[in-house]
Amino acid sequence: MTYGDLIKKLRTEAGMTQKEFAEFIHTPVRTLQHWEINERKVPENVMRLMAYKLEMEKIAKDVNAQIDECVPK
Repeated sequence: MTYGDLIKKLRTEAGMTQKEFAEFIHTPVRTLQHWEINERKVPENVMRLMAYKLEMEKIAKDVNAQIDECVPK
């Protein structure tokens, strides 16, 4: 698997379009497209930051859902 394959997998699992994912990681869409088709090399630290941001987003959603469960109705 290449970084491009992994980025595409992360993006699709997050349910985002290329435009949405590019905005999410603060990167131009064209750069993301180049990465996904392996025309440009993605720096390893950028890959790790993408994974971290996605994980933090997931944790935040889980915590917010738990908070919502605690709110009296």
